[in-house]
Amino acid sequence: MIETAMVMAAGHGTRMRPLTNDRAKAMVEVGGRPLIDHMLDRLEVAGVRRAIVNVHAHADHLEAHLKTLTSGPEIIISDERDELLETGGGVVKALPLLGDDPILICNIDAIWEETGAPVIPSLIKRWSPEIMDDLLLLAPKDRTLGYDGEGDFLFNYDGRLDWRGERDSAPYVYAGVQIMNLKHLRKEPMVPFTRKKIWYKTVADGTAYGHPLDGFWMHVGDPQARDAAEARLKDKET
Repeated sequence: MIETAMVMAAGHGTRMRPLTNDRAKAMVEVGGRPLIDHMLDRLEVAGVRRAIVNVHAHADHLEAHLKTLTSGPEIIISDERDELLETGGGVVKALPLLGDDPILICNIDAIWEETGAPVIPSLIKRWSPEIMDDLLLLAPKDRTLGYDGEGDFLFNYDGRLDWRGERDSAPYVYAGVQIMNLKHLRKEPMVPFTRKKIWYKTVADGTAYGHPLDGFWMHVGDPQARDAAEARLKDKET
């Protein structure tokens, strides 16, 4: 059972402006609730007990909101006010808070509709520490909103991942949630870098696997995507 998650909430939210002029991206609302609340709800359903949340821009406002929550995982703050360390360095900074076991790592701008079993519990069930260092949640590219790229990954026959590389496109996009064995990050200095640096190692080693999302994925990365996600959620309510 994976009981600890790292919730990546420290970005500047530049692409989300003007909605982030006075708040962290994690506090932008979709469906009447901040993005971070959507993710914390998913973690609660999955039985996660502790959520390490990194903060940077508008950190006081975000922390004040998190203190008002009365349910869900215990919240522990990893403070990046002094320096934004990106998706890899931010986890390195939080290592003393994360413990020794594999953890979930979650982006706050990823929300989804589930058409099958709950997504994060299914991801946890799939985790196999004997053969995996990374297990990435992947969305089929044709079942996304707010994403206009050419895809990130392909599956090998056994579920291991391969990069798109020189191909024109790939069928799957990283959906903003993964399980990670922290051993590779423990070797890295606490400097800004992205987690892709680790993925390149684990894909090459054959220890990076993918898990397809059973549902519809929304990348809420800018105001237009926020509005589209809001409209889709309202349609589902009616």
